[in-house]
Amino acid sequence: MELIVFFVVLAVLLLWGVAIYNKLVRLRALVHEAFSGITVQLRRRADLIPNLVETVKGYASHEKETLENVIAQRGNAVSAKGVEATAAADAAMTGLLGKLMAVVEAYPDLKADENFRKLQDELSSIEHDLQASRRYYNATARDLNTRIQSVPDNIIAGPTGFKTEPYYEDADESIQSAPNVDFG
Repeated sequence: MELIVFFVVLAVLLLWGVAIYNKLVRLRALVHEAFSGITVQLRRRADLIPNLVETVKGYASHEKETLENVIAQRGNAVSAKGVEATAAADAAMTGLLGKLMAVVEAYPDLKADENFRKLQDELSSIEHDLQASRRYYNATARDLNTRIQSVPDNIIAGPTGFKTEPYYEDADESIQSAPNVDFG
């Protein structure tokens, strides 16, 4: 009888450990999916930037340095690896887009250009989606990190190699939101 109780308790503990492990695997997959969502939005923004720069270039050719910086940073934003590097490249691009939009303010004809207005609307939509993707990533990272650090999950997480995930934070603390792209 004692042997049966021992095996029942052992089976329950094993099932409990498997359930915790599976929950941690699911949460880690959600974090990776959420980060992928951020990179998709960054790619959409990076793909839009050349069209935006070309449109601005037609009106503001003497703003060459700003335009070149935006294009150069586009490459950095697309090639960044990892959460911290991606967040830093994203913050730099956001700052440069803000500078680009400041250049646009000096050109009323550009602000009235139909092609530019479409690009501006698309950029605004992408920035909104990117902000939502950042929030979703941080929520999934929070959920995983909470489970990894909480008892009893930490008993399974540590030995099986689960690590906390970093939050997606702007490298530049002065940049806390998307650039203002309202030209109305």
